[in-house]
Amino acid sequence: MARSLKQDRQVTANSEVPGQFQSQDESEPENNRTGGEPDPASKDLVYDRDLRGGEKREIEDRKAPRVLVIHEVIREQGEEELKRPALALLWSGFAAGLSMGFSLVAMALLRSHLPDEPWRPLVTSLGYCVGFLVVILGRQQLFTENSLTPIIPLLARRNLATFLKVLRLWGIVLASNLVGAFIFAWVIGNSGVFPNEVKNAFSEIGHAAYDQDFFGTMLKGVFAGWVIALMVWMLPAVEDSKVWVIVIMTYIVALGGFAHIVVGSIETFYLVATGALEIGQYFANFFLPTVLGNIIGGASLVAFLNSNQVIADQKGKTPK
Repeated sequence: MARSLKQDRQVTANSEVPGQFQSQDESEPENNRTGGEPDPASKDLVYDRDLRGGEKREIEDRKAPRVLVIHEVIREQGEEELKRPALALLWSGFAAGLSMGFSLVAMALLRSHLPDEPWRPLVTSLGYCVGFLVVILGRQQLFTENSLTPIIPLLARRNLATFLKVLRLWGIVLASNLVGAFIFAWVIGNSGVFPNEVKNAFSEIGHAAYDQDFFGTMLKGVFAGWVIALMVWMLPAVEDSKVWVIVIMTYIVALGGFAHIVVGSIETFYLVATGALEIGQYFANFFLPTVLGNIIGGASLVAFLNSNQVIADQKGKTPK
């Protein structure tokens, strides 16, 4: 997903945003510029002179990265994805569609072994995280991640060529995700890999995911896209805690019953594969509202807002 921020902290140090500069005066403490005594209320000025070089570097390592650094890490990831060959995207997206099936399997296995009690969703929702761990740590292409990463380069350039590249990426990844999802659902629904009690759990989860209310499903999709994009935004900043961030954020999606286009498609494709749902119903009542909601939640609520705070911040630092 993201490179180490110990490497990417150099983004803003080595290559400043055009129009941004820092004068010598701005880089010096105020007491050095004026020749006055240090402000006793400022711990920076009072204690900084007692810190050794290694301790100062440790402070830098422990500080949360600037939002510009996170923005630039994700922008570079987006640039790389936009340049990838179509065949590479296709295979990666297909692998992700298959891998996400293990979210359904893990939830169904937990559900089939637990009593029907009010607390059961608190445990079964943990299974939802499994597919995301495989896909994200395995660097496979998932559509909801790409509702954020390629949008950052688009917002940076805002031209037709980049927009068409984003549409190309989305089309290839989403189609390959869904093909992998359908194959996985068909296999578990039409084979003897799992016993009947687990298949019953598959069906129950599928019916819970499918909702004929178009706008209700779209709103659930907005929240799913929002949470997943926030997760992608946070990952470059956490380094050694990626697993926990993935688990916590995807657990929220599962527990909230939010509509994720890939996991939810596997769940509803199971109903299609077993004859409980028509394919037309899937596209009209699940696919369309969910994919629209995921795009709104990821591209608008996370990519647009976070990118514009960086743009506004840099404009505020541009000399007049």
